[in-house]
Amino acid sequence: MSQQDVVIVGGGIVGCVLAKGLSEQAGLSVTLVDAASPSNAASSSNASSFSNESNVFNPLTDTRVIALARRTVNELDAMGVGLAELAKQNQGKIEHIEVSDKGGIGLTNLSSSEFGINTFGQVVSLSALTHNVMSQSKQYQHIAPATVTHLARETDGTAVTLNNGSTINAKLLVIADGGRSSLAQQVGLTRHTDDYQQVAIIFNAHTSEPHHNKAYERFTKNGPVAFLPFDSEINRHVAKGKGFSVVWTVAREHAESLIQLSPEAFIRRLQQEFGYRQGQITAISELASYPLALSYTDALTSHRAVVVGNAAQALHPIAGQGFNLGLRDIITLVNTLKGVADPGEFNVLNDYAAKRSKDRTATITLTDTLVRTFSNSYFPLVAARNMALTALNVMPSAKRAFVQQTTGYGRSV
Repeated sequence: MSQQDVVIVGGGIVGCVLAKGLSEQAGLSVTLVDAASPSNAASSSNASSFSNESNVFNPLTDTRVIALARRTVNELDAMGVGLAELAKQNQGKIEHIEVSDKGGIGLTNLSSSEFGINTFGQVVSLSALTHNVMSQSKQYQHIAPATVTHLARETDGTAVTLNNGSTINAKLLVIADGGRSSLAQQVGLTRHTDDYQQVAIIFNAHTSEPHHNKAYERFTKNGPVAFLPFDSEINRHVAKGKGFSVVWTVAREHAESLIQLSPEAFIRRLQQEFGYRQGQITAISELASYPLALSYTDALTSHRAVVVGNAAQALHPIAGQGFNLGLRDIITLVNTLKGVADPGEFNVLNDYAAKRSKDRTATITLTDTLVRTFSNSYFPLVAARNMALTALNVMPSAKRAFVQQTTGYGRSV
């Protein structure tokens, strides 16, 4: 039986960054348990995110692209997770944002220069970011592939038994393996799920007009369509300033019929929803999809255990807040555990939970409210949201509050 300060279950980007932060900045001995095998990683951007052998989610082949908020970029840089190499591959800067409502007059335009900053954030490939973190020198133990078969919590620690027969005894168990795992329930945390009856269809797209580092959030009666500036290669053609990563949210009953369309027919439907802000949509990559729901645990801590990232709360992709909220979990946990003798002690975990409460509640509420307000055609709400977008566009104080919250620097954060 090995003895560690912290054992983290979950080898995705949240678990990797946390292991790096706790070992390098908090000076703790850390073991990261990862269900995915690095040997299953593929270089293709269209590779499946799941191992064919075990149906285990593999973050090294994750096809998703994410928008890192300004604070997230700064925090990663402070932790030694520099994004310079990723920027060389794809700049992905967000300098302008347009928010609009299909069929309505509501429109908001934001430019980072208005607020004295160079960007709102950066768009990166999640698999490339995970590769970047994992390739750096590691002061923690990384066990992969391995899964947890048994947990035994005692007064002064938690014994974690793995499917390879080994046992790790740690003062603190961190659950960072996403919303699919049952580990949170095993340590006494109740998970609440609210199904949005929507599906996110994700893919890359090329357009005839350059993006000029502009992102779009277009609301429709079925859900939002998000275009993030991200140059990619489709059919051996590189976008070169005319590429986007797209998240198209649709009602569940419409998702399958859309996915089954030919690329040409799919592009026509997408063009109808998005319009011609970027000229013609000229190409799309292979499609991936996943169901959307709000999922969160009733608490963040239990005896000798803490839950972070998507394992704590999985949000709708609207406004791109999920990963950024998860990273703030990481930063707060690393800072809370610096200099403590026992990272799993009750008062320490209680302190962490108190620090995360306000930001977590505010972000979940913001995201959920946006989904319910902008994903329907109920006339009073349509009128109200158009008024809200119009007001946001002409009121500097409202704009600034919105930008502060979505870039990670809001008062609740």
